[in-house]
Amino acid sequence: MTQIPDLAISAAKVAAILSKARQFDVKDVVTDPDSGSNASDDGMLSVLEDHADDPVRTELTAIIRGLNEDEQIDLVALAWLGRGDGDVDDWEDIRAEAARAHNKRTAEYLLGTPLLGDYLEEGLTQLGHSPEDFEQPA
Repeated sequence: MTQIPDLAISAAKVAAILSKARQFDVKDVVTDPDSGSNASDDGMLSVLEDHADDPVRTELTAIIRGLNEDEQIDLVALAWLGRGDGDVDDWEDIRAEAARAHNKRTAEYLLGTPLLGDYLEEGLTQLGHSPEDFEQPA
Protein backbone atom coordinates (compact mmCIF):
# COMPACT_ATOMS: atom_id res chain seq x y z
CA MET A 1 0.00 0.00 0.00
CA THR A 2 1.25 3.46 -0.91
CA GLN A 3 2.15 5.77 1.94
CA ILE A 4 0.39 9.14 1.63
CA PRO A 5 3.01 11.87 2.11
CA ASP A 6 2.63 14.67 4.63
CA LEU A 7 2.51 18.06 2.98
CA ALA A 8 4.30 21.17 4.21
CA ILE A 9 1.36 23.25 2.98
CA SER A 10 -1.90 23.20 4.94
CA ALA A 11 -5.28 22.20 3.57
CA ALA A 12 -6.58 25.71 4.23
CA LYS A 13 -3.83 27.30 2.14
CA VAL A 14 -4.35 24.85 -0.71
CA ALA A 15 -8.11 25.57 -0.54
CA ALA A 16 -7.54 29.32 -0.79
CA ILE A 17 -5.14 28.92 -3.71
CA LEU A 18 -7.38 26.40 -5.46
CA SER A 19 -10.38 28.72 -5.13
CA LYS A 20 -8.48 31.73 -6.44
CA ALA A 21 -6.89 29.64 -9.21
CA ARG A 22 -10.36 28.63 -10.40
CA GLN A 23 -11.36 32.31 -10.54
CA PHE A 24 -8.18 33.08 -12.44
CA ASP A 25 -8.53 30.08 -14.81
CA VAL A 26 -11.74 31.52 -16.28
CA LYS A 27 -10.00 34.73 -17.34
CA ASP A 28 -9.76 35.33 -21.08
CA VAL A 29 -7.18 37.18 -23.15
CA VAL A 30 -7.49 40.95 -23.27
CA THR A 31 -9.46 41.84 -26.41
CA ASP A 32 -9.35 45.64 -26.16
CA PRO A 33 -6.25 46.72 -24.20
CA ASP A 34 -6.78 50.43 -24.86
CA SER A 35 -10.46 50.53 -24.08
CA GLY A 36 -11.39 53.87 -22.60
CA SER A 37 -14.97 52.85 -22.04
CA ASN A 38 -16.73 52.29 -18.79
CA ALA A 39 -17.01 48.60 -17.83
CA SER A 40 -20.79 48.88 -17.80
CA ASP A 41 -20.69 50.11 -21.42
CA ASP A 42 -19.09 46.89 -22.63
CA GLY A 43 -21.40 44.55 -20.71
CA MET A 44 -18.81 44.02 -17.94
CA LEU A 45 -16.80 41.78 -20.28
CA SER A 46 -13.50 43.33 -19.17
CA VAL A 47 -13.82 41.70 -15.71
CA LEU A 48 -13.40 38.34 -17.44
CA GLU A 49 -10.18 39.38 -19.13
CA ASP A 50 -6.70 38.80 -17.75
CA HIS A 51 -5.43 42.34 -17.19
CA ALA A 52 -2.06 42.90 -15.50
CA ASP A 53 -3.75 44.79 -12.66
CA ASP A 54 -6.41 42.11 -12.18
CA PRO A 55 -7.26 41.80 -8.46
CA VAL A 56 -7.53 37.98 -8.64
CA ARG A 57 -4.04 37.76 -10.18
CA THR A 58 -2.71 40.18 -7.57
CA GLU A 59 -4.25 38.27 -4.66
CA LEU A 60 -3.18 34.85 -5.96
CA THR A 61 0.36 36.10 -6.53
CA ALA A 62 0.49 37.51 -2.99
CA ILE A 63 -0.79 34.26 -1.47
CA ILE A 64 1.80 32.15 -3.32
CA ARG A 65 4.66 34.57 -2.59
CA GLY A 66 3.63 34.52 1.07
CA LEU A 67 4.25 30.78 1.30
CA ASN A 68 7.55 29.51 2.62
CA GLU A 69 9.87 27.60 0.29
CA ASP A 70 8.64 24.12 1.33
CA GLU A 71 5.01 25.15 0.84
CA GLN A 72 5.80 26.53 -2.63
CA ILE A 73 7.62 23.32 -3.55
CA ASP A 74 4.66 21.21 -2.39
CA LEU A 75 2.27 23.41 -4.38
CA VAL A 76 4.28 22.98 -7.58
CA ALA A 77 4.62 19.24 -6.94
CA LEU A 78 0.85 18.96 -6.38
CA ALA A 79 0.21 20.71 -9.70
CA TRP A 80 2.64 18.41 -11.47
CA LEU A 81 1.09 15.33 -9.86
CA GLY A 82 -2.35 16.56 -10.87
CA ARG A 83 -1.38 17.16 -14.49
CA GLY A 84 -0.13 13.57 -14.76
CA ASP A 85 3.63 13.86 -14.32
CA GLY A 86 3.52 10.72 -12.18
CA ASP A 87 1.41 9.13 -9.50
CA VAL A 88 1.48 8.92 -5.72
CA ASP A 89 4.29 6.36 -5.86
CA ASP A 90 6.40 8.97 -7.65
CA TRP A 91 5.69 11.75 -5.10
CA GLU A 92 9.23 11.87 -3.66
CA ASP A 93 10.73 12.18 -7.16
CA ILE A 94 8.17 14.80 -8.24
CA ARG A 95 8.77 16.82 -5.08
CA ALA A 96 12.55 16.51 -5.46
CA GLU A 97 12.31 17.83 -9.02
CA ALA A 98 10.09 20.71 -7.82
CA ALA A 99 12.71 21.51 -5.17
CA ARG A 100 15.50 21.50 -7.80
CA ALA A 101 13.45 23.81 -10.05
CA HIS A 102 12.39 26.18 -7.25
CA ASN A 103 13.18 29.86 -7.73
CA LYS A 104 11.77 33.28 -6.93
CA ARG A 105 9.21 33.07 -9.77
CA THR A 106 6.95 30.32 -8.38
CA ALA A 107 3.84 32.52 -8.42
CA GLU A 108 4.40 33.62 -12.01
CA TYR A 109 5.10 30.02 -13.07
CA LEU A 110 1.94 28.69 -11.45
CA LEU A 111 -0.24 31.52 -12.78
CA GLY A 112 1.06 30.66 -16.24
CA THR A 113 -0.16 27.07 -15.84
CA PRO A 114 -3.51 26.60 -17.58
CA LEU A 115 -6.02 24.62 -15.47
CA LEU A 116 -4.01 25.18 -12.28
CA GLY A 117 -7.12 24.76 -10.09
CA ASP A 118 -7.96 21.45 -11.75
CA TYR A 119 -4.39 20.19 -11.41
CA LEU A 120 -4.25 21.08 -7.72
CA GLU A 121 -7.56 19.36 -7.07
CA GLU A 122 -6.46 16.24 -8.96
CA GLY A 123 -3.14 16.19 -7.10
CA LEU A 124 -4.96 16.39 -3.76
CA THR A 125 -7.37 13.66 -4.84
CA GLN A 126 -4.45 11.39 -5.71
CA LEU A 127 -3.07 12.01 -2.22
CA GLY A 128 -6.34 10.79 -0.72
CA HIS A 129 -8.09 14.09 -0.05
CA SER A 130 -11.61 14.68 -1.27
CA PRO A 131 -12.37 18.05 -2.87
CA GLU A 132 -14.82 18.77 -0.04
CA ASP A 133 -11.87 18.74 2.39
CA PHE A 134 -10.59 21.84 0.65
CA GLU A 135 -13.73 23.87 0.01
CA GLN A 136 -13.96 27.31 1.52
CA PRO A 137 -17.02 27.89 3.70
CA ALA A 138 -19.62 30.09 2.01
